[in-house]
Amino acid sequence: MKYLVLLLTGFLAFNAEAEVYKCTDSGGNKVYRSTPCVAGSNIQIDLKTGVSIDLDAEKKSDLQKIKERQEREEQAELQRQQAVQRKQQIVEAGKKNQVLIKARPHDFSAYAIPPYDVDNLLPLVKRFEGRLVDIERLRGAAAEKALATGQCNRVESSELNEKSSPESLVFLVDCSNAKTFYFNEQELGK
Repeated sequence: MKYLVLLLTGFLAFNAEAEVYKCTDSGGNKVYRSTPCVAGSNIQIDLKTGVSIDLDAEKKSDLQKIKERQEREEQAELQRQQAVQRKQQIVEAGKKNQVLIKARPHDFSAYAIPPYDVDNLLPLVKRFEGRLVDIERLRGAAAEKALATGQCNRVESSELNEKSSPESLVFLVDCSNAKTFYFNEQELGK
């Protein structure tokens, strides 16, 4: 019988562990409870270490982290959408040049204005990657301006030139009669 009582007492001792919450009301009074406190005074005390944990602050911190994570995800999604939209704009500008070439094959070589592959750009073009839509548009304009001079029989190529700077893009147009033309973006914008 003695052993049975000791055994039951041992089991009860293990189940006696409970969480304690330190609740502070609006008057500053502190009360220790076994149930969570109302909002604004929710502090839990760890019985093993004696450390008090403000559960409301933890909850606010968790909510803030969730909000920040959602904002980062939204920002990443927005950047992804902008990149897709930018690629589509570049492809559309390249298609306009190809339509121009197909409409006037006697004025343009089939490879006069090849579209740029966004994922595989030349080092020169990569420096101006942010203006790729403008570059595609201006390449076509440079080729047409060279033809308009009357000194170019047929455009063989229209490319961005090494003389380009961030302030002004320069385009080189080669013609089949060995003439070359340089146009900057200010001349082509008129």
